[in-house]
Amino acid sequence: MKPPQLKPSSSSASRRTRRASSTVSAVAPAAAFSVVGIGASAGGLEAATHLLKALPPDFGMAVVIIQHLDPTHESALSVLLSRATLMPVVEARHRLKVKPGHIYIIPPNKKMGISRGVLRVMTRDAEHKLPSAVDFFLSELAVDFGVRAIGIILSGTGVDGTRGIQEIKSAGGVTFAQDEASAKYSGMPVSACSTGCVDHVMPPEAMAAELVRLEKDQRMRGVTGDESGFSAVESDYFTQVCSLVRAYSGVDFTQYKPSTIRRRVSRRMAIQKKETLKEYVGFLRKNAGEVEALFQDILIFVSGFFRDPKMFDVLKKKVFPQLCKNRRQDLPIRIWVAGCSTGEEVYSLAIALLEFMEKQAEHFDIQVFGSDINEKILARARAGVYTDSIAEDVSPERLGRYFTKTAAGYRISKAIRDMCIFARQDVTRDPPFSNIDLISCRNVMIYFDAALQKKVIPIFHYALRPQGFLVLGMAESIGCYSELFSIVDARHRVYARNVSALRMAVFPSGFASGGALASSVQPVVSRQVAEPMLGEVRKQADAIILSKFCPSGVVVNSSMQILQFRGQTGPFLENTPGDASLNLLKMARQGLAVELRPLISRAVKLKRAVEQVGVQVRENGRVLLVDLKVIPFSVPPGSELFFLILFTEKSSKALATPRKGRASHASPLERELEQLRDEISASKLSLQTIIEEQEATNEELRAASEEALSSNEELQSTNEELETAKEELQSTNEELTTLNEELQNRNLELHQLSDDLINLFSSVDIPIVILGADLRIRRFTPKARKVLNIIPSDVGRPISDLKSNLVIDDLRGMIDDVLESLTTGEHEVQDLEGRWHVLRIRPYKTMDNRIDGVVLTLLDIDALKRSLAEAQEARQFAEAVIATVREPLLVLDSGLNVKMVNRSFCEFFRTRPQDAENKSIYELGNGQWDLPALRELLEKLLPTRSPFEGFRVDHEFPEIGKKELLLNARSMTAPGHQNQWILLAMEDITPSK
Repeated sequence: MKPPQLKPSSSSASRRTRRASSTVSAVAPAAAFSVVGIGASAGGLEAATHLLKALPPDFGMAVVIIQHLDPTHESALSVLLSRATLMPVVEARHRLKVKPGHIYIIPPNKKMGISRGVLRVMTRDAEHKLPSAVDFFLSELAVDFGVRAIGIILSGTGVDGTRGIQEIKSAGGVTFAQDEASAKYSGMPVSACSTGCVDHVMPPEAMAAELVRLEKDQRMRGVTGDESGFSAVESDYFTQVCSLVRAYSGVDFTQYKPSTIRRRVSRRMAIQKKETLKEYVGFLRKNAGEVEALFQDILIFVSGFFRDPKMFDVLKKKVFPQLCKNRRQDLPIRIWVAGCSTGEEVYSLAIALLEFMEKQAEHFDIQVFGSDINEKILARARAGVYTDSIAEDVSPERLGRYFTKTAAGYRISKAIRDMCIFARQDVTRDPPFSNIDLISCRNVMIYFDAALQKKVIPIFHYALRPQGFLVLGMAESIGCYSELFSIVDARHRVYARNVSALRMAVFPSGFASGGALASSVQPVVSRQVAEPMLGEVRKQADAIILSKFCPSGVVVNSSMQILQFRGQTGPFLENTPGDASLNLLKMARQGLAVELRPLISRAVKLKRAVEQVGVQVRENGRVLLVDLKVIPFSVPPGSELFFLILFTEKSSKALATPRKGRASHASPLERELEQLRDEISASKLSLQTIIEEQEATNEELRAASEEALSSNEELQSTNEELETAKEELQSTNEELTTLNEELQNRNLELHQLSDDLINLFSSVDIPIVILGADLRIRRFTPKARKVLNIIPSDVGRPISDLKSNLVIDDLRGMIDDVLESLTTGEHEVQDLEGRWHVLRIRPYKTMDNRIDGVVLTLLDIDALKRSLAEAQEARQFAEAVIATVREPLLVLDSGLNVKMVNRSFCEFFRTRPQDAENKSIYELGNGQWDLPALRELLEKLLPTRSPFEGFRVDHEFPEIGKKELLLNARSMTAPGHQNQWILLAMEDITPSK
């Protein structure tokens, strides 16, 4: 067409001001090498390593790497990267001059810029919430190196680097971004690509190859920002390039500054690897996409919120009070932002004016019109959605009041959006807005040539109200139209429309004639009509007169209106009584007008210079002998014909000398008769010319009259049809009014529903993703950004294109199964860190019970999963311990039921585990354990947790006979549970026989 926040002295606004002024001159440093600025964050070390490995040791550019580093620890980045390249890798320090073939690394807890090829290392501001080190460096690199600046965005999260890439593209540099397939984290590259300012999207190895090619490219070596232009042979091809762009976009760039257009063309040629303009023209004819890319390249759409805060202070102190003073309540304040880019300036002015009115306790309707010639960026302006980086330019108070936080970033509130209207308009060709109170056109005219600038200023003058104001960029001015405006603030280029100045009627061809706009224009003298091209006319006339030894003369247009007097024209021209006029034929002295008319007509027909010798002119009672010469010419690119008329006075002797062939002794009467005959011949010739012109005019009028009669009949028929259509439209309008009321109510409900949905999604701490029927991402919760690696720009992309943090073999198959069965599917999955989640896939049903996609929900079950695993391990461990005990052992639960027996117990009592487990201990065998004393000890064991030992049991057991046993018991916690179990061990003390 903005994140940590910098101090006001280093704000992005001041950087953009420097960039705007530098763009005018576009002068790169004297050094003949380029500087590559590389921005990276998470995953950037790996990408930077691959890039440096692919660069040759004799690489002829300087490389500066801006990595997001931990501010509390020393960095080993320079050591790690030095292993990947033979080029010197150093940690940057303040006032270090960059050199080609060297690599510089930003130190921890620092921000770094560059000025005149020297690094500036400063302490990072502690209050910054968002990282902006990459933006800061790339913006300064764009200002300092211009067309020799190269910006690269590698792997990383967030949006840092997005604005810097825009600045480099605006300055004419080359931009790169890492592709998603090779980026470990694609947040920064994808955000940079979303601006449309990235020239190459590729993996790091391919970037290195392209950098080497650019470094060797002769055009890249020759681009210093001050091109002398293409050769004469290539000029025709350059014209063809402009014609192709004009045919595509409808915008004529021939009146823009040639150096800017040439610089952009050369840049695209270097990117597309085209050596000559002829080759590039052929490429353009076959590739409409390249014409679009060149058109977007030529247009500069870098903007920002509250750009140049001091200018906004001037508006609040000097302009807004005047706009509100003595204003009718029903008269809205109208603002026009010409060249509005992505809309930041439009919304900034609306917010600033609204804040001023609230502070003054005043209220007027606000209408802000934003216009631009680029429909793509106008669509972004209308949406009003901006990345998180705007927090650098917009205060937290304004963010909270005028913006809504969404998954895509920040969106302008609906109240502000309703004040702003965006439209495609070419300010140099299309009709302007009218009755405007304030026009802001900053850093737009710096790309126009002088003639085009002179066309635009009168258009602004016409569009303003009598008390209107005009704001221009720091490198712009009103030029020669100082009589139209007075200075309000010279430093910030704020002007007020002069009430006494005539309302200019200077409009480009195409909308000045016809229509309501043209009919409302106040008539002005013809001199004003030609004023925008007067400078060029003078230049052309100067060149001609210098070649003719500077005789007296005048410059006139095709209407015979004098545009300029040259030399002493008093002997040949005089003011006539009556209304003031600059018409040549009215001002010509006696004897001159008769000769001028046919001479000019002959010059038009022959399209070359013609002359008339010996014309007698009467001046204050004396007769002068004058040679006339009429030279027609035009001023490209216009086609209007101008005339340079030269007067060469002959000496008095020439007047007295008889004409050749006449007797020297002719009497005065004969000489007078001869003079009268010459005058009559000249009059006849002039009259014949006038008659021919009159007859031609009559023929044209007759044809026009017939066309008018025919048009009148058609209009009458059309009028009858319109009357019938009017009645139908009135009926339709009543129906539409009713429908409109219903839609308004529906719209209010939808807004409420949308607000509820946004708040619901913001408050839900569960990753949720809604996919459409085409499995493209429709909406997601903030929690899903981290878990599923989704960023706002991924909305609308297929889910299969994302590089998710989850390890899922066949997500598409899972979704297809759900869509086929129309039942909810659940799958346990792991992410790259090993955490467990339950992926729940549910069909998305509309209100009319139609399936329109699926809803993906992730539930974190990592803690539960790990607890179950630990419980299973504990149980297995306990079972293994019990199994290895050699004495008979029982495990009882709190109800004294047998939970487990070991192998020794089964072998001793000659039983099986299934015969004993899940039975009460008193039911085992023939009831041998149902002893009152034992029952008392066991029932007291769990509440008191006091073990007992040496309880003697003497009993006749089936199968094994009489045995004497000692019982030992203690309590334990069940594995994986909070319940208590009892371990009952038995020791055989039966005497041996």
